Amino acid sequence: MSIIRPFRAFRPTPELAPSIAALPYDVYNSSQARRIVNAEPMSFLKIDRAETLLDEGIDIYSPKVYETARNTLDGMIQDGAFIQDETDCYYIYALTMNGRTQTGLVGCASIDDYVNSVILRHENTLEAKEQDRIRHIDTCSAQTGPIFLTHRPNEELRHILNHIKQGAALYDFTSDDAVRHQVWKIERPEDIENISRLYKETDHLYIADGHHRAASAVKVGLSRRAANPGSSGTEEYNYFLSVLFPSDELEIYGYDRVVIDRNGYTDSEFFDKIKDGFHITEAGNTPFRPSRKGEFGVYCAGMWRRLQAKPALLSDDPVKGLDVSILQEQILAPVLGIHDPKTDPRIRFMGEIKGFKALEQAADESDGIAFSMYPTSMKELLRIADHGLLMPPKSTWFEPKLRSGLFIHKF
Repeated sequence: MSIIRPFRAFRPTPELAPSIAALPYDVYNSSQARRIVNAEPMSFLKIDRAETLLDEGIDIYSPKVYETARNTLDGMIQDGAFIQDETDCYYIYALTMNGRTQTGLVGCASIDDYVNSVILRHENTLEAKEQDRIRHIDTCSAQTGPIFLTHRPNEELRHILNHIKQGAALYDFTSDDAVRHQVWKIERPEDIENISRLYKETDHLYIADGHHRAASAVKVGLSRRAANPGSSGTEEYNYFLSVLFPSDELEIYGYDRVVIDRNGYTDSEFFDKIKDGFHITEAGNTPFRPSRKGEFGVYCAGMWRRLQAKPALLSDDPVKGLDVSILQEQILAPVLGIHDPKTDPRIRFMGEIKGFKALEQAADESDGIAFSMYPTSMKELLRIADHGLLMPPKSTWFEPKLRSGLFIHKF
């Protein structure tokens, strides 16, 4: 049984929503975020990455950064840039990219469901990234970035949301990356009751993206609960901001890798090292994107090659059978020396959507090797989570990205 409940969101006024809505805080480094905020002073990045409002060179984990985030958020609420609905509501958030629409429900998920594994995850988190968001959430007393959750399709729920979508939208705008964002409010008590009931009938929810934000929100909630022995369990800090999508409407893109050197090998020596496990085909200077599982594109020294894993490397194991696992266990670790991809500075990760030019440039700049990946499937993600297993780091890249700043959950 999954507990999802409505809430009184703080949200932008309709005319400011396109300017405020921002990509997630971790899409950018600090200098990139600073450029975004300089170009668009209303961008929510000035709250999610508040160092952008302070002097360059400041420690991005300084208490002053989190205090600036809180003061900026509070100031925008006081100035009327953000308004709060008068009653608890659900919201619909639909994103359309390249003609494909995914429709999610915006509500609050239970921290207890996370603790008790009703909400399942597929990735580990890093302590440093958790601590950053813990400080941000705790200082602001708000969750500012929604957790991207998914679940198996429910046609009754889909029917309810599609019916509500026929009405007037609160927001309807297209962002600079050509993604259309539409939001509707759900305030009729019977709709709210039916939606909550349908989620109570759902065995599991799954974190698609936002593992660090989820873990941080849960830890802040548990800390607030511990500090309040009289907690009833209904306080807002017991719930975290989420957008929930049916799994059949989502698309995972390839999550490519670049190793910034060849670990001392020439290109011919490298391919000689891996030939026993892979069929290798020359592709010349034409970029190669895998079209099936077990297939990889490799770029080095200005040339592309196609790799096809030989049958001995394939596995029915939920984790070992992932393409990212095959690459890690057969090439990255034993040949290129990348034993811990979470911490090794020699490896970079790039979403497929960034394109081949960026991938080639990253490899050329360091005389390194780039790998284009076939996407992990939603079926694989759900299977791994259902088994209580974890994927290797950077196994999934979801597009389009949810925008921060459209919904804020304060407590």
